[in-house]
Amino acid sequence: MARVYNFSAGPAVLPEEVLQAAAAEMMDYEGTGMSVMEMSHRSKAYEKIIQEAEADLRDLMNIPDNYKVLFLQGGASQQFAMIPMNLMKNGVADYIVTGQWAKKAYQEACMYGKANKIASSEDATFSYIPDCSDLPISEDADYVYICENNTIYGTKFKTLPNTKGKTLVSDVSSCFLSEPVDVTKYGVIYGGVQKNIGPAGVVIVIIREDLITEDVLPGTPTMLKYKIHADNDSLYNTPPAYGIYICGKVFKWLKKQGGLAAMKEYNEKKAKILYDFLDQSKMFKGTVRPEDRSLMNVPFVTGSDELDAKFVKEAAAAGFVNLKGHRSVGGMRASIYNAMPIEGVEKLVAFMKEFEEKNA
Repeated sequence: MARVYNFSAGPAVLPEEVLQAAAAEMMDYEGTGMSVMEMSHRSKAYEKIIQEAEADLRDLMNIPDNYKVLFLQGGASQQFAMIPMNLMKNGVADYIVTGQWAKKAYQEACMYGKANKIASSEDATFSYIPDCSDLPISEDADYVYICENNTIYGTKFKTLPNTKGKTLVSDVSSCFLSEPVDVTKYGVIYGGVQKNIGPAGVVIVIIREDLITEDVLPGTPTMLKYKIHADNDSLYNTPPAYGIYICGKVFKWLKKQGGLAAMKEYNEKKAKILYDFLDQSKMFKGTVRPEDRSLMNVPFVTGSDELDAKFVKEAAAAGFVNLKGHRSVGGMRASIYNAMPIEGVEKLVAFMKEFEEKNA
């Protein structure tokens, strides 16, 4: 069967080249006579895999030496607890709530200290990013938290909030490596890899070294201390070894594409094709304020639940899969991550035009 165009929000489309390379090495990785899946994480061969993956990521993102790169488990959701446990020294943190995941992170932080919701876009179903140029930042806040790209709602911070000198913590799960980023503007930048980088099961945390201390909240489990993972180069326990191997292959693929500046250009081109169509369509409408639109996740609706369902069904039959919107918002959503080829978007738009003509 031919491969479909997979518009899933995650686990999501991966570069075909990466999948083929992994398939070729499935039974015998570089003459070891075994698969990476079977390999000891303490072996020389695996050490090389994880070290190269980190070196390539540092290279791609231009990560300064005073930041640690950690490959962890538990997905982005485990970070909702790990962040306050490790960073809430004064027991206070400020949260900007622009979607479901930021809201969950905020609710989790409330269990560990005083979490303040200092801005939110919940009043309009998270369809915009609030003005964050002059926020009521708490005097004693340990950090300010954002989710930079909101997968469900299709919004993206184009300008980082003015944190008034406080440490910025950002969940970049769904925009990870989609464009260049200045790591020095963040204290912690982290994301689950299953949207733009690899298979589910790995979360990458990039954290400034001064934030990694023994001084954590009482009762923090050993496995949830950044210091334990930093001191052991992400090998304190068995890491998600195969997932990290695939991430490493994706990093090499990204370098081959020309790095993050080239990816941003490609992603802008792809998103423009879809947004331009939505802006002139009589049937389909984008749901996000134009200036806050994500390049990665594009939600849209017809205005009729019946028509939405019909569209999703017919699209799937035509080879455009996983276009149904998140259960909390309905409608449709096309996730067009790095590995989605431009022709996937062009063909989707052609299909949408055809659907509109037939169902006008």
